[in-house]
Amino acid sequence: MIQAAIIGLGAIGQRVLSSFINHPEIRISAICDQNPDVTRETLEKTGDILSFTDHVLLLKEADVDLVYIAVPPKYHHRIAADVMLAGKHVLCEKPLANSLEEAESLAALADEKGIVHAMNFPLLYSAGSSTFASLIKEGYIGKPRRLELKMHFPAWPRPWQQNEWVAGKEQGGFVLEVGVHYIHQIQRIFGPVTVLDKSVQFPEDPNSCEIGILARLQLEDGTPVVIDGLSGIAGDEEIRFTAYGTEGTLSLLNWADLEGGKLGEKVLPIEADESLTGSLVLELTKALKGEKANLADFHEGLHAQTVLEQLRGE
Repeated sequence: MIQAAIIGLGAIGQRVLSSFINHPEIRISAICDQNPDVTRETLEKTGDILSFTDHVLLLKEADVDLVYIAVPPKYHHRIAADVMLAGKHVLCEKPLANSLEEAESLAALADEKGIVHAMNFPLLYSAGSSTFASLIKEGYIGKPRRLELKMHFPAWPRPWQQNEWVAGKEQGGFVLEVGVHYIHQIQRIFGPVTVLDKSVQFPEDPNSCEIGILARLQLEDGTPVVIDGLSGIAGDEEIRFTAYGTEGTLSLLNWADLEGGKLGEKVLPIEADESLTGSLVLELTKALKGEKANLADFHEGLHAQTVLEQLRGE
């Protein structure tokens, strides 16, 4: 039985907590959050287990094999380093850290310690995104001509994300919160990507995150990549990742839905192949048992952060 601990019990932390609870090979042995009220509420789900408000005490006193870190980004480096120095396997929320330098040091420490290290990039396991990747590999669009990522939000933060750090320049913004998922997917499916130029809009408040971005990037073979992001606009939220090719067009819409068409045809919905649905928790258990696993490790997190930091600066 894998003994797991969770540090950070916000909305995302609670989602992975439920996945851990529902897996027969994982036992939640400890939880940690700076807010004691949150830990008390979470104990109603987990039952009588160890709870902490200090991750250092958790690492000293709890019997754990795997630690999931779901705190705001600026705390990733310190906590992940402490976890790895304690010899524990680690799953970290995106982005890997709050700067490129911090991300580089975490990737190096993970190699040094020889532990399982993974990032929580849910698109890696969704049927829609996996079908998108499979169709690209099969040649559905032919040779890629252009990739486009559109991220439009009526408001940022969104109604369910109302906290200070998601709205702030230091740790938040839609490029970090949403864009990093697709940066990782581009790198997984199409290979390395380089930022050529960008234009980022910020509000008058110097502490607030971006409200717009237009960026031009390219793949190693020169294929252009365009990022178009806006918040504070009319209409519905739209996240659209589109690949245009010599033989067709394919889009992943709002995380899960697919549409596409061949040259000369209409663009129509495409049903995702549900058999391609994966599981982060299942892959983690494989890795901890020494089996081959489909995980995004800290090096993939570092590669995504390299692009992310180039995009986020003024």
